[in-house]
Amino acid sequence: MGETRLPRHMFLWIMTIIYMFAFASLYVQIPGLYGNEGVLPVLQMEPHMSDSKPVFEYLREHPSLLWLMPRLGLDLDAQQVMELLCLTGALLSLGAALLEPLRDSITFFCLWALYLSLCQVGEEFLHFHWDSLLLEAGFLAVLIAPLNLLRRRSVFRHHDAMTFWLVRWLLFRVTFGSGVAKLANHCPSWWGLTAAKHMVETQGIPSPLSWFLRQLPDWYLKLVTVSILVMEIAVPFLYFAPIRYLRLAAFYLQVFQLMLYGNYGFLPLLSLALTFSLLDDDHVSYWLGHSKRRAKSMYDLTSLFTQPLTVQFPPQRCVCVRGFLWKLWGLVQWAVFASAVVAVFTLSVVPYSSIMQISSSKILPEVKKAYSLVERYRLVSAYRLDNKINSVDGRPEIILEGSMDKNTWTEIEFMYKPGKVDVAPPVVTPHLPRLDWQMSQAAQRTAEHSPWFTGLVHRLLHGNKDVVRLIQTDSVQYPFSQAPPGYIRARLYKYLFTQTTQDGSTPKAWWRRHFVEEFYPTVQLGDPILKAMLSQHRLTVSLFDFGHILYSYAQKFV
Repeated sequence: MGETRLPRHMFLWIMTIIYMFAFASLYVQIPGLYGNEGVLPVLQMEPHMSDSKPVFEYLREHPSLLWLMPRLGLDLDAQQVMELLCLTGALLSLGAALLEPLRDSITFFCLWALYLSLCQVGEEFLHFHWDSLLLEAGFLAVLIAPLNLLRRRSVFRHHDAMTFWLVRWLLFRVTFGSGVAKLANHCPSWWGLTAAKHMVETQGIPSPLSWFLRQLPDWYLKLVTVSILVMEIAVPFLYFAPIRYLRLAAFYLQVFQLMLYGNYGFLPLLSLALTFSLLDDDHVSYWLGHSKRRAKSMYDLTSLFTQPLTVQFPPQRCVCVRGFLWKLWGLVQWAVFASAVVAVFTLSVVPYSSIMQISSSKILPEVKKAYSLVERYRLVSAYRLDNKINSVDGRPEIILEGSMDKNTWTEIEFMYKPGKVDVAPPVVTPHLPRLDWQMSQAAQRTAEHSPWFTGLVHRLLHGNKDVVRLIQTDSVQYPFSQAPPGYIRARLYKYLFTQTTQDGSTPKAWWRRHFVEEFYPTVQLGDPILKAMLSQHRLTVSLFDFGHILYSYAQKFV
C-alpha cells in the first residue's frame, strides 16, 4: 500500500472548510433557534450549577463549554455564549484553512470541542446525521493531524497510516450501513426499485436538479436505484481491496454518487473528505502533474503481480531510526496511537451492530460499558441515511397560514422549503437551514412529535424578528412584517413535481399540490389550546403575552 501523506493533508484541509461552513451557517441561525425569545430557548436547558461541585464533574455530566462561562467570570447569557462558540469556531477553522501550521491536532481538538458543546444543547436542530458524522470525523482528525504547535516540524509519525485507516473504516460504516438499512427495513420502494423516483421528490430540501431527475423515464430511475444499492452495499468492500486500482475505482464511483446529493448542507463535502482515505500519494501527484513514478509502473497492471511484495511494519520502521531515545519515542508514539485505533474501532462495533442486526450478547460487556461511558461525546455513531421512503404519493409539506381576523388567511412562505408551486427549488448547499429541514421532518409525523413547532407558532404570534428571519430575511416577502398575525394555523399538503409538457417545454409551475388535513389548530395568544401545548412541552410562556393581548384588543377599537 502506497504512502498517504498528500491524501491526509487533503482530508485535514477540507475538514477545516467543513467546520467553517458548519459554524458560520449555525451562527446566523442561533438568535432565532436558541435565543431567549427563540423557538427553543437554550436558557431552558441550562443545568443547575453549584460552586461546590468541581468543574470536571459538570463536564463529565454535561460535556459542553456553554456552562463554563459563568465560572470564567464572563457576564454572558446562554445565547451570547453559543454565538461566541460559533464565531470562535468559524474564525479558528478559517485560519486553519489558510495557514497549514494551524492544521494541528490541538486546533482540531478545539474545533471538535466547540462543535460538541453546541450539539449537546442543540436538541432537535443539531441532531442530524451529518452533525454526528462531523463530530466523529472531527475526532479522527485530532488523531491524524500532526502536533505542529509544540514543535517546528513533526517527525517520527509512524502511526499515520493506522490513524488514517480509521477514516476509511468510517466511510465503510456510513456507506455500507446506509445501504443495508435501506433493505433491512423492508421498504417497498427500495425492494421494488422505485426509490429514486420518490427520493428526488421527498428529500428534505429539493434542488432544481431534483426536478430534472424526476423527468427521467421510470426504467432509468430504476437503474439509478440499482446503482445506489450497488454502490452502497457491494462497492464498499473495494475500500479494503489489496489491488490499488480497485480502491481507486471505488473512489471515483463514490465521488460520482455525490453528484446525486441535494441540499444536504455540508454532508457532500464531508463525504468527499472521507473518500480521500482511498487515495495514495502517487495518484494525487498524478492529479497535480508531477508524479515521480514512471508511467509504466503506474499503468502496467501486471506489475502488481510480478513485483515482489515487501512490507515494512510501523514498529520495524521505528527501530530503524538513529539514536536509542528516538527509537524509544517512536515506539511509544506507535503504541499509544495503535491503542487509540483499536479502541475507536472496538467502540464503533456497538452502534454498528444495531444496523447489522447483530445480537448484543455477542459483544463483550466491557465493550458495551465503555461505549456507554463515551456515548455522550458522540465519538462513534450509527448511520442510516435515506433508509426508508415514507411517502410514495408526494412529499408531505406543512404550510403555515396567518390571519388578522380569522377569515382571510395568508400563507407564510419559507425561503427554502417548498411553498408556492411556481417558485423553483433553491440551491442552498453548503448552508444548512435547520428550521426548513425540521419542517420537512415534522410533516412526516404529527404535531405532538415536534414540540418545537408550538414554540415556532408562539414566537410568530409575538412577531419575534429573529424567528421571522429564519423564515424570510427580506421583510418585504414576509406578509406580517408590519404587525404579527392575530391567528395562526398549519395545514398539511402533498406536493408532487410537475411534468414537462408534450412539446418538451418547461411548465410554469414546478409543483402541484393538494390539501390533506389540518396539521395544527387555529390558535392565538392567550388561547387555552396554545397554553396547554406550551405547558405540555415545557416551553416558556412569555410575560409579554398579556400585554400583547391587550394591545391587540386596543387596536380593534382605534
